[in-house]
Amino acid sequence: MRVLHFYKTYFPDSVGGIEQVIRQLCVGTTRLGVTNTVLSLSRQKELAPISLDGHVIHRVPLNFEIASNGCSVQALGALSRLARDADVVHYHFPWPFMDLAHFMARVDKPAVVSYHSDIVRQKRWLRLYQPLKFRFLDSVDSIVAASPNYLASSTVLQRYRDKTRVIPYGLDKSTYPSVEPCRLAHWRARVGPRFFLFVGVLRYYKGLHVLLEAAKGLDCPIVIVGTGPEEKALKQQAERLGLKHVIFTGVLDEADKAALLTLCHALVFPSHLRSEAFGISLLEGAMYGKPMISCEIGTGTTYINRCGETGLAVPPSDPAALRGAMQSLWSDTELARRMGVRAEQRYHELFTSEQMATSYTDLYRELVASRVPASAGARVGLAGVPPTR
Repeated sequence: MRVLHFYKTYFPDSVGGIEQVIRQLCVGTTRLGVTNTVLSLSRQKELAPISLDGHVIHRVPLNFEIASNGCSVQALGALSRLARDADVVHYHFPWPFMDLAHFMARVDKPAVVSYHSDIVRQKRWLRLYQPLKFRFLDSVDSIVAASPNYLASSTVLQRYRDKTRVIPYGLDKSTYPSVEPCRLAHWRARVGPRFFLFVGVLRYYKGLHVLLEAAKGLDCPIVIVGTGPEEKALKQQAERLGLKHVIFTGVLDEADKAALLTLCHALVFPSHLRSEAFGISLLEGAMYGKPMISCEIGTGTTYINRCGETGLAVPPSDPAALRGAMQSLWSDTELARRMGVRAEQRYHELFTSEQMATSYTDLYRELVASRVPASAGARVGLAGVPPTR
């Protein structure tokens, strides 16, 4: 079984939630006999294929961007060529150029779309894009949502409910680095023995401006890991508010991130818009047994974090409610501990990489089988794909 993933960014050029999902998916399905290839765009000059964790990454030049929509003429030929050698093409939505590339490259293989998020912000462009979006989603064989919450609340997915299924994202803790005592000691000395942690790209929908407003009435350390387009504005806001207890670390390597996940008191995840469809760093917090604070925005964030069980959920864009939730977990360490234990239990029940990989491999097999005539399928054993159970 050969699967081609197509998304606008990927390792080593960028590190984000969707990139981590694709990586975990490739690692997990490789263990089940799938051969994975990833095609993405890049600003780098050296674009030779790269091998990572058992899969191959092909990159083509990013030529230009329109409203954050990366475009590449070279991607059309690469997609056409690589799709010919694939049994399944796995698209990662949203990325309008990808929809256009699918048709221009004349991809004629079973196709699945991981529907990571609705398009929320670019409403003017969305009106222009709408016909292409629906034509693309009409054309693919299957669509996958990461949570029942998002399937139920997305008007786009409701339109395709008959061919949409839910496969939650999953993580494999063994792919994260083990943390050395000296690294833990370094971070304890820098940020203190207890702190709230946020990890992610500093984007408009992450709600970090709300977190900074909430921090005005708190004296507990808050560590913000990551960089992004909102970084300058957030640092200016923190300085204006006199927030000496808020620490911006910038981008950290995986070992430092694992150290902070190990040490933190709780994860705070204030995303306030539906662009945050799931929250991989929130799931990382659950994997490390940490209580969580998130906002109820009708997406996967409160599928991971069940209010009152694995953490607390507050209304979006409400600094006072967010401040109150943080005070509750900070002052009641036993409550925080119990919620962290339940968060890790829920991770093992629903969100492991193995579970995600098995479900996707089963879907790939179904898609291949649906394109193979019964007699041919019997002769080749459904394209030579072994059963996964």
